[in-house]
Amino acid sequence: MNKILNEINSDRECAIFDCDVERDIAVDDKYKRKNNPNIPDLAEGTVIRHYTALSRKNYALSTTFYPLGSCTMKYNPVINEKIASCAKFAEVHPLQPESTVQGSLEIMFELEKALCEISGMNNFTLQPAAGAHGEHTGLLIIADYFKSRKEKRTKIIVPDSAHGTNPASANLSGFEVISLKSEHDGTLSPDKLKEILTSEVACIMMTNPNTLGVFEKHIPEIAEIMHANGSLLYYDGANLNAVMGIARPGDMGFDVMHINLHKTFSTPHGGGGPGSGPVGVKSFLKDFLPVPTVVNENGIFKLNYKNKKTSVGRMKAFYGNFPVLLKALVYIKSIGGNGLKEASVQANINANYVLNLLKDKVAIPAGNVCTHEFVLSSKGSLGDGVRTLDVAKRLLDYGYYAPTIYFPLIVEEAMMIEPTETESKQTLDEFIKVLSGIIDESKNNPELVKNAPSKTPVSRLNEVEAARNPKLRW
Repeated sequence: MNKILNEINSDRECAIFDCDVERDIAVDDKYKRKNNPNIPDLAEGTVIRHYTALSRKNYALSTTFYPLGSCTMKYNPVINEKIASCAKFAEVHPLQPESTVQGSLEIMFELEKALCEISGMNNFTLQPAAGAHGEHTGLLIIADYFKSRKEKRTKIIVPDSAHGTNPASANLSGFEVISLKSEHDGTLSPDKLKEILTSEVACIMMTNPNTLGVFEKHIPEIAEIMHANGSLLYYDGANLNAVMGIARPGDMGFDVMHINLHKTFSTPHGGGGPGSGPVGVKSFLKDFLPVPTVVNENGIFKLNYKNKKTSVGRMKAFYGNFPVLLKALVYIKSIGGNGLKEASVQANINANYVLNLLKDKVAIPAGNVCTHEFVLSSKGSLGDGVRTLDVAKRLLDYGYYAPTIYFPLIVEEAMMIEPTETESKQTLDEFIKVLSGIIDESKNNPELVKNAPSKTPVSRLNEVEAARNPKLRW
């Protein structure tokens, strides 16, 4: 051992040399701190471990199942991220001359054409940054359309089974909202629609499948009624993941729609963004689309401002959230038309599988068949004093992100579950087992469930206090 140590020390001595690089950089005294910064004196490895440990406390699609109803929290393929982070895309600037960004313009042009094919619409704008932003854009287009015809249309019909942002978007766009009550099976009644329809109604905003996970069976008749009244149909594309590749809103009779790229086409979702909500229209509305759009002139891609006088204007700086647009096109190109259809079919199968294994444990208000998601009501199914919120909190103890709760508002003690097509049967079986177990727990040990979570870094918070007196500064 001593011989080995001597050889090592000898090698070290041979390796010692004088380095001419200065260790200290000369800094003018006026720029130097008078006191040491008030930060911990820690090694880099310690800091890295700290933040890595914090990251493990977060919920993400890469760590857990997200059964968040209406939000389509599907897995995002890594290839989407790799291509979007490529320097040839990530380092372009929107103010570059068109001749230097032909590839980026071609991507937007191809995405618009793909969305037209998938939706049955004739033209799209890619500018809106999210679903609600797309709703606002579509309703502004509808408003300007009727202004151009000198028709006073001030009202929007919004079913109680529609996506939650619809009423706010209608109000923001200057319309008065008329609510349409759905039937016991969750669908809309054409006869009830006739009762509230007047010449002041600009359109009806429909989410299909609706927020109960039910496909609207009377769409052709509703479209006929609305168009006979001179009114339009708006399609909220929040639940497009249930029908893409199977049915097209444009073929059903809808005139305007938005698509949530960050839901349906597998781009990052949550945390406030990034999102994208392209709006599609039938050809008679194309002149009202935001500018610019991208056109192909003999293989040269250019920005088109021809409809500037009739356009609703620019809805976002430049062209929209380009990285999200790019990821969506990669997803579409990767799996193709048959893959899109297969994704929707599998999403429907997964949802119905979970529904049918839970129906004996808890009430299913809209029946035993759904599309890509379903709503259950825990009213009457839980132990004394236990509510849906408690069940959602208890799921956190088992490592699951909670489903959407208390929405839609038309279902008491609602819990909306959307498995998506990317979850395996094993994952779904484990989730069903846990949720069923929590329902049993609520009867056998209600206090345990009412005080959940107990195994997370932070236990049950006072949500009312947090909402009324938020701490905005620390």
